Amino acid sequence: MFSRRWVLTALLAGATSPSWAEAPARSPRPLARPGATGPNAGASSGAVSGGGAAIAKAAGLGGTVGFVVMESASGKVLEAMNEHAGLPPASVAKAMTTIYALDRLGPNYRYTTRVMATGPVQNGRLQGDLILVGSGDPSLDTDGLGDLAAALAARGVKEITGRFLALAGGIPHIDEIDHDQPDHVGYNPAISGLNLNYNRVNFEWKRGGNGYALSMDARGKRFIPAVSMADMRAVSREAPLFTYKRGQNRDQWTVAQSALGNGGSRWLPVRHPELYTAEVFATLMRAHGLRLPEVTLINGLPAAMVLVETQSTPLSDIMRKMLKYSTNITAEVVGLTASGAGSLVQSAGQMQAWAAAKHGISSRFVDHSGLGGGSRISATEMARAFREARGGMLPGLLKEQGIRDVKGKEIKGHPTRVIAKTGTLNFVSSLAGYIQPKSGKELTFTIFSADTKRRDGLSMSERESPEGGKQWARRARNMQAQLVSRWAEAYT
Repeated sequence: MFSRRWVLTALLAGATSPSWAEAPARSPRPLARPGATGPNAGASSGAVSGGGAAIAKAAGLGGTVGFVVMESASGKVLEAMNEHAGLPPASVAKAMTTIYALDRLGPNYRYTTRVMATGPVQNGRLQGDLILVGSGDPSLDTDGLGDLAAALAARGVKEITGRFLALAGGIPHIDEIDHDQPDHVGYNPAISGLNLNYNRVNFEWKRGGNGYALSMDARGKRFIPAVSMADMRAVSREAPLFTYKRGQNRDQWTVAQSALGNGGSRWLPVRHPELYTAEVFATLMRAHGLRLPEVTLINGLPAAMVLVETQSTPLSDIMRKMLKYSTNITAEVVGLTASGAGSLVQSAGQMQAWAAAKHGISSRFVDHSGLGGGSRISATEMARAFREARGGMLPGLLKEQGIRDVKGKEIKGHPTRVIAKTGTLNFVSSLAGYIQPKSGKELTFTIFSADTKRRDGLSMSERESPEGGKQWARRARNMQAQLVSRWAEAYT
């Protein structure tokens, strides 16, 4: 048995298994499909009594397991169970977002962050306002912002006569991706047209002779600027681990001192990303000798000229990294950019309508990352999306998963490739992609599993690391590995 202090300390340090780093969509409360009560509930007429069905039953996951494997070339279904049951896709939803965004924006789309001026620069003095203008770049980090600051300094700007303004253009401000998440989880930050470090701030603590030294910073690899718009106080209590209060221009946190130990650090979400980005930029400029006044946020761009700018890498590269690291904010920002909608629900609805109109795929999405619990799609429909995307860029952007042994370890040097997207929520696990033998026919597959009843019973405090969650996820992953290995052997 672990003590409560150990659990608090582990949570504070973000001690999680690699699977929980997956869109760690601790997303509660998707509604269970009526009548779906077990791994064989609603099995189609094509379900088999042995083979895959036996593997699913042996996993003992509860809830519903749905899977389908088909020939990529013909679409012929080779094996299926509960393949029409609508289940939460978790982070496999990011694959749909990738297909959608590349279709709407193109693989070479880039985000641009600019520094603009409303007047001329004369002898190092800007006669007017300085404006930091974002377009929603989800990949901008402190080092990239530092390079933008250095470029402005190279223009010789040493003083401004006007205001320091910030415009978060292109993306609506959204306080958090999913309202059913704990306040402190870094994978559920705010979204805006000015994003930095995936809208997370680094909280660091060290025990000293007079108590704890607490700090908040926006660290990159080359720069570690301190942050004041997010503050932390250590409070004498056992629980909760964190509390959060949204100030008008601040993120105000407290932490349970009993969980701090000797020292450590953890990323926390930012709810004022526009102010966060502007403050870090001002700090970086101060290092170059330019002191900026307090920032003012604006909603429209006045007549201004570009002084310096930085561009993101192409969208295809952004999506490759998003699929590899399963970053929720990237999926949401890119989806919002592709749709131009004013909310996540509206934007996801547009992606849903696009999937139906262009590919005949029936689905329900509430966001672009899979973090929200209300999304539903069947294994068959997701496999159809992957199959139709096989001639495009998606296969080349997916992470290689490999063929795994009975213990879940990748078999190095196996001649068959498995490229796929994984997804993990509390008591939800998913995997979809392609099985590619060196010779023979390629297969497209989807495996969904969800015990929604178990998830529905979680309190807010349990959602970051629920009892039994890691063990359930491990069994689900082992089941996926056994299914994929079976299909690779039997059908290629």
